[in-house]
Amino acid sequence: MTVSFPRLAAAALAMLITTGCTHQFQWPRDPTRSARSNDYTKFRAEDPHSILVVPAVNRSVDVTAPDYFLSSISIPLAERGYYVFPVNLVKQVMADDGLSDSDMVHEQEPQRLADLFGADSVMYISIERWDARYVVLSTAVTVSLNYVLKSGRSGETLWSSRQTVQYAPNNNDSGGGLAGLIAQAIVAAIQKAAPDYMPLAQQANNQALYAAGSGLPAGPYHGLYGQDKDTY
Repeated sequence: MTVSFPRLAAAALAMLITTGCTHQFQWPRDPTRSARSNDYTKFRAEDPHSILVVPAVNRSVDVTAPDYFLSSISIPLAERGYYVFPVNLVKQVMADDGLSDSDMVHEQEPQRLADLFGADSVMYISIERWDARYVVLSTAVTVSLNYVLKSGRSGETLWSSRQTVQYAPNNNDSGGGLAGLIAQAIVAAIQKAAPDYMPLAQQANNQALYAAGSGLPAGPYHGLYGQDKDTY
């Protein structure tokens, strides 16, 4: 019996649906993470209660990356125990003050930016990578971010982190033979059309804020405030 290509493609798609749950995020280990430890002396002395997140500098090729990323950072910072100024309001106020360009914002003294809102600290974030690279039937989606928290009073750096997160599906999960190749092609086509960066951005945020020895200490609105000095 001859099997037509449409039927084979449909079968491959069905196989993809049943096996798609086996595709996993692959978080590459940062080889410097275990050895790296932030110095929290200045952070403890300043004891910031509020964080002003300014528009992110975009060094990636995706012009939409900053707006998407900003939607991912407020909640984890708030859950860490800090008051976070609404990022869209911040962006609008800065534009009205002549600071519509993110590079220009990052060149400003933290004290000036903090004074606009009465913030204790200013978070500068640069997007180094926000891209999807395609090789034959696979797609590797990567997000790389730099975080720097500066004092709104002294302008000194209180905390910093660099995170890179990548998603690369395991093509072997789609099965073997022609049907497996078709399933892989479907996966690649879907990912190429609309790669989803947000889970990676959220994972990068969590790694930056919670990593033992290098994360952000619990803020004043968190139950562990002042109790996590052995960890941070």
